[in-house]
Amino acid sequence: MVDTSSAIPTLPIDIPDDAKMYRIDTFSADDYCDSSARRCLEDKYYPLLHVSPTVNRRSASFQFNKRARVHNWLKYKEGFSADLVDRLLDDFGIEAGDTVLDPFVGSGTTCLVAKMRGINSVGIDPLPISKIAISAKQPILDYSLSELRDMHDVLVELEVPSGYRGRVHSIPITEGAYSDQTDRALAYVLEWLVTSRFSIEANNLLSLCMINSLERLSYTAKDGQYLRWDYRSDKVVEASRRRIENGRAPAVTILDKGDLPDAIPTIISEFDATLSDIEYVQGHSPNSPSANIEFVEGSALTQLPKLKSDSIDGVITSPPYCNRYDYTRTYALELAFLGLDNDAVKRLRQTLLSATVENRSKLDKLEAYYRSINRPKDYEQITKVITECSALQETVDALNLRAKNGEINNVGILRMVERYITELTFIYAELFRVCKSGVHVVFVNDNVRYGGEVVPVDYISTALAEALGFTPIKIISLKQQKGNSTDILPMAEARGFLFHVTAVVAELRQQL
Repeated sequence: MVDTSSAIPTLPIDIPDDAKMYRIDTFSADDYCDSSARRCLEDKYYPLLHVSPTVNRRSASFQFNKRARVHNWLKYKEGFSADLVDRLLDDFGIEAGDTVLDPFVGSGTTCLVAKMRGINSVGIDPLPISKIAISAKQPILDYSLSELRDMHDVLVELEVPSGYRGRVHSIPITEGAYSDQTDRALAYVLEWLVTSRFSIEANNLLSLCMINSLERLSYTAKDGQYLRWDYRSDKVVEASRRRIENGRAPAVTILDKGDLPDAIPTIISEFDATLSDIEYVQGHSPNSPSANIEFVEGSALTQLPKLKSDSIDGVITSPPYCNRYDYTRTYALELAFLGLDNDAVKRLRQTLLSATVENRSKLDKLEAYYRSINRPKDYEQITKVITECSALQETVDALNLRAKNGEINNVGILRMVERYITELTFIYAELFRVCKSGVHVVFVNDNVRYGGEVVPVDYISTALAEALGFTPIKIISLKQQKGNSTDILPMAEARGFLFHVTAVVAELRQQL
């Protein structure tokens, strides 16, 4: 193994005076289950813990991007900030002409920040909205401003004919999301867009503007693993009617979004904001070095093995957290708008990292896939690393005991946790293969707790990655505290960790 210790980044981090406050007090509430393996991992990796005074929960989440030019074109709450990516690229010495990888591209923050610095990137994601976002951000320096201004003028003149009865595509989870007037207006603009005389790039940009407007125009609001519904929506009204007919109390909802905006003016406002951003970026980045974003639509589990070995100069990414959030439900409006039917959404759900109880095991398919690419021994080695991880097995056993004791409300969580860690291990193994010697790999992730059992995603990931060849470097903890949850691990100080092999892996995480 190549000695890359001299390449360890000098992040602005310090160990706290009272280091004990950053340890996990107990991995098993009331010491109900054995936690010796998890404790052993903390004892082993705790000396690597550092607390960052400059990186906080806002920069490790989408909050900074809400007001950031271009990065707010898609309201993707699961992402991290452009500020964090910039810091990491600086700290890791990634330069123009290099190539960074984001196997969970989301809204494309890593790829866009890299592009503006002349750094090439590869982004992987199965979500169609990620493809739309990358396709809209990729030509940021090449858009024709005159064409976009012309498109704006045409949009201003659009009026929905009084007899028009078109509707946007919906699936059961999104039916009734819009008022009749909004539904017709969205459908009309979408039909106009299909036959638009403007370029593919301009049309794609407008599509993203429409997607980014949907939640504001609807009776819904994204809320963790669900869509919340306004009490005035047909869905809530009908549910209440049925409950009353059956002698039950009406459906309870406290969401009131107030007066919903009109569709076309909202879309135009969104388009104007993107146009303003493009004008600014083109005016302030006339000599930006050329760089390319390569987007690959699909699962990182099957797309990473297709990448060339020793071809990547760095990785900055954030996988879905092991928190039961289902992106196909959170972004159901957007997926339905793009034309996916209910079966397509269900299929898409199964391609995502197993972070919900509805995800089925991918092991059989992964085994068949690795055999199809003539790498059966790699599959066997990866699964061997997983089965030999005592902390993972201890966690799964503890969750099983809690379930038998009635402390876990959905036994699917047991399978979900094991599948989640299993699939991440395949990701780590492929990253080890594709990264050049001495480069840095950064994961933004989160720990969880179910039924009183802490699932230390960071420590377990570090152990698994070390078994694959990575050498642990640093655990980065965020000082900012976060509120408690009855089911998810109470997240006070957010932590992250780096481990090193021929690559460095850093993982920011929320933790006790």
